[in-house]
Amino acid sequence: MPTVLYAENQYPDDAIEREIFGDGITIMRRSVESLSDLSAEDCAQVDGLMILRFFVGREDMARFPRLKCVVRMGVGYDRIDRAAAAERNILVCNVPDYGTTEVADHAIALALTLRRGILHYHDTQRADPVAPWRPLKTGGLVRRLGVQTFGIVGLGRIGTAAALRAKALGFRVMFYDPHLPNGAELAIGVERARSLEALLRETDTLSIHAPLTRETRGLIGASQLAQLKPDAVVVNTARGPIVDVDAVYESLKSGHLAAAGLDVVPVEPPVEPIPRLLAAYRAREPWLTGRLVVTPHAAYYSPQADHDTRVKAAETIRAALLSNEPKNVITVDMD
Repeated sequence: MPTVLYAENQYPDDAIEREIFGDGITIMRRSVESLSDLSAEDCAQVDGLMILRFFVGREDMARFPRLKCVVRMGVGYDRIDRAAAAERNILVCNVPDYGTTEVADHAIALALTLRRGILHYHDTQRADPVAPWRPLKTGGLVRRLGVQTFGIVGLGRIGTAAALRAKALGFRVMFYDPHLPNGAELAIGVERARSLEALLRETDTLSIHAPLTRETRGLIGASQLAQLKPDAVVVNTARGPIVDVDAVYESLKSGHLAAAGLDVVPVEPPVEPIPRLLAAYRAREPWLTGRLVVTPHAAYYSPQADHDTRVKAAETIRAALLSNEPKNVITVDMD
């Protein structure tokens, strides 16, 4: 009977998993700070590994002589050394269909919080001295949604959900995704940009929905931000390393960017020395008033999404270990 290890102990019990696994899989639960803290005895028993926040590198895999599958309990798979897994014929899988609506909602919420001036009013109405009791009439931050282009990088499940929401709010919606076949835009009635540069030139509010790969790491830097329309807003609910936060700092400081909403940053949780942008945000430097909102990689979360993650992850590893039809397999070349 295969054994599946949950090493992060993120749930109070394993009732959901036991119902899905039935008598076919043994569950091992541990609570460690990293995979290197596991005993050799535990590692020797593991056939399937469930991870959420842990990184799984070549040295980690070497500690599991029976390992057949690693399931990332989330969408992103950049925490797993897929080349090392492929060398040992270890399946790598993810859970691509949880939290889709939550992340799309969060991206739109960040955009509206900034574009409607809500954050600005929140900051200034509790300032000392308090701001005048009137609308924000300076700068280009607040504008009618219907005169803006909502640009999306990555039209996968979440990007599509965000596009439909932005379209319903009256934005003109465009996207850039070189991996989608021709005609994908026709299915949801949005416009396609044939290059990232073409998208950026048209965009007032930019929302990132791409996975972190060799291709997308550092995709949005100083040059790309400079191509956005003046007074643009950037929202990132995907992966932190896709966007250069130092470039965001400079673009906000210069006034080219009106605002930014970040649910993710390059190093999570942030460690010293933290990026200048986060340092200025935490210090409540006046020039950032109403212009930057940060959430702690929370876009995916709701109790319902958390439940979906457990169910779908358990179903995924069950299929990998007990059937000949694995699901959600991530290959080494999926970059």
